[in-house]
Amino acid sequence: MKKPNDVILHSVTKVAVVIILTFSIDLFFAGHHDPGGGFIGGLGFASALTLLLLAFDIEWVRENIPIDFKVVTASGVLIAVLTGLGSVVFDAPFLSQTFDYFNLPIFGKTELATAVIFDFGVALAVIGTAVTIILSIAEDR
Repeated sequence: MKKPNDVILHSVTKVAVVIILTFSIDLFFAGHHDPGGGFIGGLGFASALTLLLLAFDIEWVRENIPIDFKVVTASGVLIAVLTGLGSVVFDAPFLSQTFDYFNLPIFGKTELATAVIFDFGVALAVIGTAVTIILSIAEDR
């Protein structure tokens, strides 16, 4: 049986994935001041990976992205919980955040907040969970 020629689908998918990932990263970093954050950034990232799974086959994605998404989920939950416990170490309520401004070489005066670390954990948990569910549904044929 002849394999279909999906050159246009593959080319458009590669461009679309880059755009979706860029927008997801923007949503992630906007999270503690504007709508966005780890959850929606993680969902955007997972949707880009799902688009890759739809355009290419699962074997191609597993070969080019050799990540165990169950480990990604566990790592994200661990980072989120440890971030919350970090405030308890400094005698503050669970999940308290702090921030300060730093002069970074290229960016200038930049705010760095502990909420970004928590959001990173949430994003990893969402990415890992969503992609694991999609992969388990796709492989159940």
